[in-house]
This record gives sequence, C-alpha cells and structure tokens, in this order.
Amino acid sequence: MLGVVLALAVVADWLRQRVSAALLTGKVETMSVSINSDLGESLGIHSFGNDDALMDLIDTANVACGFHAGDPVCIRETVAKAATAGVSVGAHPGLPDIVGFGRREMKLSPEEVRDLVLYQVGALKGFLDAEGLPLDHIKPHGSLYGMVGREDALMNAVCDVALQFEVPVYGIAGSAHERVARQRKVPFVAEFYVDLAYRADGTLIILRRPHATPVDLAAERARLALTEGVAIADTGERIRVSVDTICVHSDTPNAVEVATAVRKTITSL
Repeated sequence: MLGVVLALAVVADWLRQRVSAALLTGKVETMSVSINSDLGESLGIHSFGNDDALMDLIDTANVACGFHAGDPVCIRETVAKAATAGVSVGAHPGLPDIVGFGRREMKLSPEEVRDLVLYQVGALKGFLDAEGLPLDHIKPHGSLYGMVGREDALMNAVCDVALQFEVPVYGIAGSAHERVARQRKVPFVAEFYVDLAYRADGTLIILRRPHATPVDLAAERARLALTEGVAIADTGERIRVSVDTICVHSDTPNAVEVATAVRKTITSL
C-alpha cells in the first residue's frame, strides 16, 4: 500500500509541475517523438531528394555515407547544412550498390557487414568532427536495414560498430534490430514509417522506386501509431508498433508535404 501511495504522489507531483509550466508559459508540452529523414543521397552533379526544404521540418538527418549514394562533397555539404539548421546527424550506411540504390539484397557474412558499416560510419564521423558535431546514431539503409532486421548475426555486426562509437541504433521494434540491440545493451530507437506499407508480420514493403504517399494517409498513419500503437498492414490486419521517431523519406515527390503533415500531427497530440 505504501508503494502505491508513493507512486501516486510522484504522478501527482509530475502533473502539478506540468500544469504550473502550462500556466506560466501558456503552452502545453507536446509529444516527444522526433522526425528523421534520409538525406545526402545525391551523387556528383546529380541531385536527389528534398533535402534543403526538409531541414526545417525534421529533427534528425540520416546521412548517406557513400556506398548506396552520397559522395565526399555531398556528405560535407549535408553535414554543414544540418549544423546550421540545428539538426542532429546519424550515419545511414548501405550496401555497396549505387546502381540499385542499396535496395537489392546481397549475401554477406557478419564480418563483411561489420566492416562495411564501420567504413561508412568512420567516413561520416570525419566530416562530423570537422563541423564539431557528434554522431547521433546508426541507421542502416534499404536492403541492409531489412537484412539486419531478420538475422541476429548480421545485427550483431551492426551493434559492434554502435558500441565502438557509443551511439544508439534505429530500427523496427520487435525485430532483430531491437532484440539484438537490447541483448548487446546498445540503446535502441524504435522507428515508424508513414510513407511505406507494412506486412502483417511487421516487416516493411520497400519499393525500388520512390512513390508519393497521400498526405492524409501519412497523417492518419502517424496518428494511429502514436495514439493506439498500431499500423494497418497491406492486407488489412492491425499490427502493434512502437514509435520513438517517425521517418519521412526525402526522395518521394511530396516529402515536404508529408513531413509537414506529420509535424502537425505530433504537435496536435
């Protein structure tokens, strides 16, 4: 009984502080869910994505590190823009497949996954150091994201690198992303997608080419995930999801409109 009383007292004190803050500032604290986007995926003179417009709408940028997209100039420019915008930067390492944009699976050993992730994260870290920015996290790209989400051994390789740089990993809750990260005591950030469809087993349907997601659909997906902890699978089932951060892909035709709608949804809750 004493434990219950103490717990209620803690909750009451927390509510009192929030109400007092609201009365003083006229503002109510909004939900602490961030928006992230995969940026820096241009190559040479070829530009892709809505990076510049998204910088003012997102909290965190996952920057391509050169294997699936991006090059040294692009990495430097993206990191500099993020620094100016006050956006944190994580590494977005992909498979060595520029032609397939890292969205074609490869047969790799855990050692190969560890080395290619380490190589790319190390490259980005150099540019971050030059700007005086910390590395925020690691989020694998495309097919690599799916591969390490299914195979514990491959996710262990990613965790090796995360532990080396002492950063969290982004991933899908309930997958090998979360399971292995927690086993290895790597901080885990549960990610939700509003511009990709989910299968009934909770895995993502990753298309080879970007497509526009109706803004109303993206906003409703965000609302449903944040308020009920569910997503609607492509076959109609309601599946459980966890959300610490919402991803809006930069290379879709209406990425800016989707990000704007998601920001409004978060703010309204």
